[in-house]
Amino acid sequence: MNPALAPSDPRIHPLPFAGLFCLFFLIALGLGYPILNRYDPRQTPGLTDASSYAALVTDTNMPGPAHLRFRVLLPWIAKPVYHVLRGRMGSWDPVMAGLLVAESVFVAATALLIVVLGMVRLGDYPVSLLASLLYLVNFAIPNLRLAGLVDAGEGFFLLALLWSLSERKLGCLPIIASLGALTKETFVPLSITFTATWWLCVRRSLNSAPVSAAWIVGSWLVAMAAIVGLHWKIAGSVMSPIRFAASFHQNREYLHQVASSLWDRNLVYIFAWLLPSALPRLGKFPRSWRMPTAATVGMTLILDAYYGGAPGTVARELFSVAGPILTLSSASFLSNREPLPTEG
Repeated sequence: MNPALAPSDPRIHPLPFAGLFCLFFLIALGLGYPILNRYDPRQTPGLTDASSYAALVTDTNMPGPAHLRFRVLLPWIAKPVYHVLRGRMGSWDPVMAGLLVAESVFVAATALLIVVLGMVRLGDYPVSLLASLLYLVNFAIPNLRLAGLVDAGEGFFLLALLWSLSERKLGCLPIIASLGALTKETFVPLSITFTATWWLCVRRSLNSAPVSAAWIVGSWLVAMAAIVGLHWKIAGSVMSPIRFAASFHQNREYLHQVASSLWDRNLVYIFAWLLPSALPRLGKFPRSWRMPTAATVGMTLILDAYYGGAPGTVARELFSVAGPILTLSSASFLSNREPLPTEG
């Protein structure tokens, strides 16, 4: 790592990054504008989960699968925005506006974190900025991240895991785990896979592998406790995370599900240009980035086969898991900038 570009370097001040976050936030609001009065995601095939999240914002009877009522973080953030904007928006839908603001916060935060990680790994601010812009212009952002769904939050917290681990800020893991679990229940198995694989990759280079393992396992327990506590608060009963996970099992044609998911057009739209432009430099990135990401991609496919998700579901999840590192690699290739040497 180039010390001059480390996040703790005094020349990197919070104020420019705050300005960059505001820029990304405004870009996200613009990209998501169509849901305010151009179309209603709640009535759009493939986006109908938005009706459940909208009901959480307005405290009305929730349609759709029961497990969606536990994905509360973004609706909680959207709720005060909805109350402020209700009756003051003209033709704009205040419920969708609240969700758009919440989604834009996490899209902007993810883009900013891509810049931070890019400066450390690529050693070049313009290339890091290019990576964040490639992330923002991907099909998944305006069509899936900013369409009344909650995937923007899960994607941010998965990337926050990578940042916390790569910077050895393991004390942040329980916070990330608890908030990620409140965003979407799939975050829990994905985060367990990611952090466990990371530890296996770097355990020999850690100053204290047992302490690091304790922080990681502790974050798993916090995430599961968050799921249990959420069930108790919302459903009035305690359900173990294992039982909750088993309740999702509604598919037995596993190979058919995987094949149909990989043939889904959303997957093509998201990765048709991103994957080819990322592969040439992907091997230059740290093994401690690539292996956890690859393992979590595998877990995503396993969960999709187990659950039998609707078309487009696995594409959204795969972009949450691999999108940021692929955009960094793509920016490295397009700008002809080699990642900095690493021992990881």
